[in-house]
Amino acid sequence: MDFALSDEQVMLVDAVRAFVTRELEPYESAVENSGEVSAELDGEIRAKAQAAGFYAANMPEDLGGGGLDAVSMALVERELGRTSFALQYIVHRPSNILRACVGEQIERYLLPTIRGERVECLAMTEPGAGSDLRAMTTRAVRDGDGYVINGRKHFISYADRADYAVLFATTGEKQITSFLVDMETPGFTVRRGADSVSHRGFHHCELEFIDCRIAADQVLGEEHKGFDVANQWLGATRITVAIQCVGRARRLLDMCLDWAASRKQFGQTIGKFQGVSFKLADMAMEIKVAELLTLNAAWRIDQGTLADEDAAMAKLYATEALGRIADNAVQIFGGMGLMTELPVERLWRDARVERIWDGTSEIQRHIISRAALRPHERG
Repeated sequence: MDFALSDEQVMLVDAVRAFVTRELEPYESAVENSGEVSAELDGEIRAKAQAAGFYAANMPEDLGGGGLDAVSMALVERELGRTSFALQYIVHRPSNILRACVGEQIERYLLPTIRGERVECLAMTEPGAGSDLRAMTTRAVRDGDGYVINGRKHFISYADRADYAVLFATTGEKQITSFLVDMETPGFTVRRGADSVSHRGFHHCELEFIDCRIAADQVLGEEHKGFDVANQWLGATRITVAIQCVGRARRLLDMCLDWAASRKQFGQTIGKFQGVSFKLADMAMEIKVAELLTLNAAWRIDQGTLADEDAAMAKLYATEALGRIADNAVQIFGGMGLMTELPVERLWRDARVERIWDGTSEIQRHIISRAALRPHERG
């Protein structure tokens, strides 16, 4: 079993890290303080990402994407994960769910998104349907040659910048269908949601549909088969969350190591005190475990053997490890760890949401335990 990166992967990692350091990190404080990424900065970053070949790196090469395999894509995500979510999201990796596009949908949605001409958002969560997606009440009713949609969504990321939504709505008893809905469609309203302490500048929105009519050819996948489409997307997204947490944890550890090797108390650097050095050892170990778990899950995607519990384990461990590492980082930095002068407190706040979105820790444990128990159950 060879764990070494290829020469191409090493070059890719170096290139993405240089891009993050040069083009994204300098704007972190401004975004954090304003809670916004200006349209001008958004356009500049997008253009530079396209010129560097990082934009839509996850999409097939024959469609104009970068054509990276899942392991290489995970390495890209790890480096992008080091910086502000609001900034790294501009280096857009379109949702894999768009690969379900067929016919005219490819020209209308998929290809323009790969080219950076359009951006999507994913609309699943509702006020009464978070982890329990089958409880969603947004409904699409067949009417003639189309559908009429009514309902609400919330916590929908990037909807204020998106051109269309990948919407999930009920179309029957316990049946979900996925739709492609343009933002300018009559009856479709987007409102800015409440501000979050995590990932400032990356906005969450509320969507409202009142007698919103769309055509039948805007169904993504098959009618009533929305969960099939979602399941193709959720696993890969959980791996993305996991590996970005690894990137953030590595940045925190780097800062802690520099601080522990230079900060002096009681006549010596604090890294020589066991209370600090053991924290550093635990951080390094947890990062290694999280990285190996996640890269293994990405490798399984490339092999076509990824199981739900593989993605769940990676997401669960990496997100919870990041929470522990961020908390230890604040402790190592002491009072300075809570000052806005340093990025430690921001990374600490940002870490908290990772255990909630894209499947809570409780949901991941449910998936893992269900898979472990299944071979032992009888009847």
